[in-house]
Amino acid sequence: KALDVGCGDGALLSLLARERRVRASGLELDRGKAHACVARGLAVMQADAEAELAAFPAGAFDTVIFSRSLQGFRRPCAALREAARIGAHVIVSVGNAAHWRSRPLLLTKGAMPEPPGWGGFEQVHRWSVRDFAALAGGARLRIERAVPMSHTRPGAPFAKSLWRANWFAEEAVFLLSS
Repeated sequence: KALDVGCGDGALLSLLARERRVRASGLELDRGKAHACVARGLAVMQADAEAELAAFPAGAFDTVIFSRSLQGFRRPCAALREAARIGAHVIVSVGNAAHWRSRPLLLTKGAMPEPPGWGGFEQVHRWSVRDFAALAGGARLRIERAVPMSHTRPGAPFAKSLWRANWFAEEAVFLLSS
């Protein structure tokens, strides 16, 4: 069983159900997107995930997924703790604000650019790979595996050394557990 938090148009839910036979559910803040998912036969609830995660019982899911959504949360550390309470594993994808192409723009424009391919997603937080690893540690979660991504292709998983991924990954996908 999986919960996709911020499931958007339901593409990941559909893929998980079709390809992996996962019983997948979603939470989506946007009413229109949630209704579109339900119309396609997906189990999606329209709700503010920051408020609703606490309503789920402990251990309700095998996996809780934040696919490009955690950056929009006002209290991401609390959301991670709740996700770890309701799921055995937490998967998080984050754009890497410290990617080498972003650094000159920060220097010259004084602002962090949007991660490549994230198309208008509202981000309250922008993290580097190192920043997110520290956030996960602050939520008392262990990084079981982390994979850097560039041009939507995965690179070699990283574990102890984050410096290379911090410079060269456009985004990273983390598998976390309590």
